[in-house]
Amino acid sequence: MQTSTPALPSELLTGPTYTYGTYRSLVDELLAKGQTTGENHSEAMLHYTRMNQQRMKRWDKTALVPETLERLLGGLKQPQRWIVLTEAWCGDAAQSIPFLAKMAEVSASISLDLVLRDQNSALMAAFLTNGAQSIPKLIACDVATGEVCFTWGPRPAVLQEKVIAYKANPAGQTQEEFIASIHRWYTDNKNQAIAAEFEVLLKPFTL
Repeated sequence: MQTSTPALPSELLTGPTYTYGTYRSLVDELLAKGQTTGENHSEAMLHYTRMNQQRMKRWDKTALVPETLERLLGGLKQPQRWIVLTEAWCGDAAQSIPFLAKMAEVSASISLDLVLRDQNSALMAAFLTNGAQSIPKLIACDVATGEVCFTWGPRPAVLQEKVIAYKANPAGQTQEEFIASIHRWYTDNKNQAIAAEFEVLLKPFTL
């Protein structure tokens, strides 16, 4: 009995793709109209989106790719396409996508495409995190074959453990307090955890 071949990530795309620059422009345009990505344009979601634009602007100015990681990015055996599921209101996405864009920027072998989660339900369903539609989610694909090299997201592993622990036992900490602590963690860590994880992920694909 034959089994069907799983669809490649590129075959599951149903919405438009954006470069980091066009994604940022899209969010600016939506905010100017009192909207964000997705269907929920409540004031709360607009507030999150405005905060995220400020976070991305800050990382655009301050994020740096370590030399060891830059060497790995420059030594990839085959070009990769990084497809990242995101939404403008997602705080974790705003904290990590600028660094992902910096990595793509310093490597001639990486192309970065951002896609909206809610416009790509089949792709999101294929790359759930513990059964949840967690974003950002990066799917790295071999350009020649379209096959998946690795995935990353929705956040660094050490931070994911903190989120899981909080959900299991908030220990009196409100959701607002916990979210604030997560964003402080990102600021203090300065992308070091993300860089370390990508060094491990990329090494098998380097010369």
